[in-house]
Amino acid sequence: MKSLADITAALAGYDPQSVHVDDVVNIACSLVTSLRHDPTQFETRSIGDATGRVLALDVISPISVPPNDNSAMDGYAFVFGDWDGHTPLRLHVVGRVLAGDAAQLPQPLQAGQCVHIMTGAPMPVGADTVVPSELTTRDEAGVLVKGGGLRAGDNRRLLGEDLRAGCVALAAGQVLHSAAVGLLASLGMATVTVVRRPRVAYFSTGSEILSLGETPRQGAVYDSNRWVMLSLLRSWGAEPIDMGVVPDDPQQLEAAFQRAAAQADLVISSGGVSVGEADHTKAMMRQLGDVVFWRVAMRPGRPMAVGRVAGCPVFGLPGNPVAVMVTFLAFVRPALQTLMGTAVSRLPQSQVRSVAAIRKRPGRTEYQRGFCRIDANGVACVEVLPNQGSGVLSGMVQANCLVVLDHAQDAVAAGDLVTVWWLDRFI
Repeated sequence: MKSLADITAALAGYDPQSVHVDDVVNIACSLVTSLRHDPTQFETRSIGDATGRVLALDVISPISVPPNDNSAMDGYAFVFGDWDGHTPLRLHVVGRVLAGDAAQLPQPLQAGQCVHIMTGAPMPVGADTVVPSELTTRDEAGVLVKGGGLRAGDNRRLLGEDLRAGCVALAAGQVLHSAAVGLLASLGMATVTVVRRPRVAYFSTGSEILSLGETPRQGAVYDSNRWVMLSLLRSWGAEPIDMGVVPDDPQQLEAAFQRAAAQADLVISSGGVSVGEADHTKAMMRQLGDVVFWRVAMRPGRPMAVGRVAGCPVFGLPGNPVAVMVTFLAFVRPALQTLMGTAVSRLPQSQVRSVAAIRKRPGRTEYQRGFCRIDANGVACVEVLPNQGSGVLSGMVQANCLVVLDHAQDAVAAGDLVTVWWLDRFI
């Protein structure tokens, strides 16, 4: 296993006082790569309990879907032959077939014959086309097809059109959403093998931090970071381990890190990674493991620690609530995706017009809370919220997006296109 020094030494232009956000993502993902695809991390779940889980193995279709040629609508199945599709056509009705019927006609359907057929019913042998009922007139003599641009093969679903028996229906690493769960059900599969949810231990640090229920005291603040983190971890498919609040005490910090590393796949803390006198987290991480400490070229969220404690990947995030959320979305989220064996994805993003000018200097990536709306002309536009302080959590409540200003980007003029990360579904 490479040390963090070896990994960072391979980075072009690496500067621990100004680390590019892309380098942080790459290192964060590399830390957890060795933990992926371990069969002991797999588990079987019912498909009713599989939404949001990650497939551990390819799902091979045991059947073809559909299992036979069938009708795509209610109507009449017939042999198209050399009919032009426009001239009215007289057909003789020789049978009726419903969805679920297995019986076929004793003889293949002949030209000039048809079968009254329902949606999903198997196509009679010889029939290749279904005319919808609304394009026909039925009388005692049979069915008159009005015509109107019908083509051979219309309104027929072919055997295996969706899936063929033996093919990969769903690939390992895919997140099971509702359509994928429905597909599993269509294959007759009641259970599925998924990646175990990663166990992520989290604790807040700081003697000034109050847990909910504690009596307020001067200079102290209630712990919002812990509840933000627990919610984010659940949203992104992890099993959080709540380790509470750890005061600025070296012995208690050491015990917390050791307990967390012993029971988790990943450890996250917030606070104590800066240069303050009471920031013991930094010293303890260095004492217990292989950890690098950075000033990331970003706003919010500059101070950060990344590495291993007792062999367990660890992220030391900043102490301010907004910085915690942004660094989670930017760095911890892709690490979790890597840990679960799924592809690292960007948050949904768009290019929209900025309502006003935005001050920005090259040399850092900025994530500004914004609100995107449709203007009077029907054009999407975004406005950054007025107070961008990293402790202003209410701004994350008001925001529906983050305006992402890239490392090399300069100031933005009113009307310029900017990149936004959509937040509504992810925080």
